Amino acid sequence: MKPPAADSQALLEFSGVSKWYGPVIAVNDVSFRLDAGITGLVGPNGAGKSTLIRLLTGQLRPSLGRIRVHGVPATSAAARSHIGYCPDADAFYEEMSGRAFVRSMARLHGYPAGAARQRTEEALHLVGMADRAGRRLATYSKGMRQRIKLAQAVVHQPDLIVLDEPLNGVDPVGRRDLVQLFQSLAGQGKAILVSSHILEDMDRVADRILFICRGRVLASGSPREIREMLDDHPLQVRVTSTAARKLGAALLDCDSVQAVTVRDQHELLLQVRRPASFFPRFAELVRDSQYEVDRLQVVDASTEAIFDYLMRDALRP
Repeated sequence: MKPPAADSQALLEFSGVSKWYGPVIAVNDVSFRLDAGITGLVGPNGAGKSTLIRLLTGQLRPSLGRIRVHGVPATSAAARSHIGYCPDADAFYEEMSGRAFVRSMARLHGYPAGAARQRTEEALHLVGMADRAGRRLATYSKGMRQRIKLAQAVVHQPDLIVLDEPLNGVDPVGRRDLVQLFQSLAGQGKAILVSSHILEDMDRVADRILFICRGRVLASGSPREIREMLDDHPLQVRVTSTAARKLGAALLDCDSVQAVTVRDQHELLLQVRRPASFFPRFAELVRDSQYEVDRLQVVDASTEAIFDYLMRDALRP
């Protein structure tokens, strides 16, 4: 995702934000901005994700620093009118229907009765619940409850949508539909923050990822950009060749190859550092030595692998 121009106003901006509870620092000197697109928020339990979400949705005030939504403080009513929030926890009036619940949320946003009904139907149709919204919330599956929470988050058509574990409990078809919905909303110029512990989702969903641990943002960017930043991270590369053993022996002479494992007579698994220098050297070796390579695959260039590496590094004493 291209960075915005320096003089443009971000939909959301954190500037030197810290939040502490007595001696416990939950968020520590965090600065970032969100513009149109999908950003994934990733981190282990206790990393500070929940506090960060409460700060940006105006539920908490920072101990230090500044949070702006469309240029106004995040705790202001003006800022909240731009934010749609889909929490992880359920807190429904179980005897209400899904339609009545979403309509009530629209009324709380200040819409008169007629406009609230129209907004409600549009939101229910958007999340695929228009034909099931008449049922009591108590009868809904986990996936249906997630869709209703998403409907109330977008009923007022916000610019910034904050989704806390939005795919949790949703079946595979529903997950695909919701991912497509997130992408459609982002394509309309909305900023979407998705917090999730299902890290493989981030590879399919997010344009950009924020890794947070111990209250600090450890890295940000696309998975590919983060990979390029982490030259010390041992990259796993799988190579299939009819001359696997000979090729493996030759690769051990490359400075960027740390280890070579022969998986079978046709497959190698390489541990590589400094991939920017490895791949040109690999291509040169194959060309000059005329080794026949059937397949070259990066095994762990995923959010999961990057996350594991960042966490191991951050949690060292």
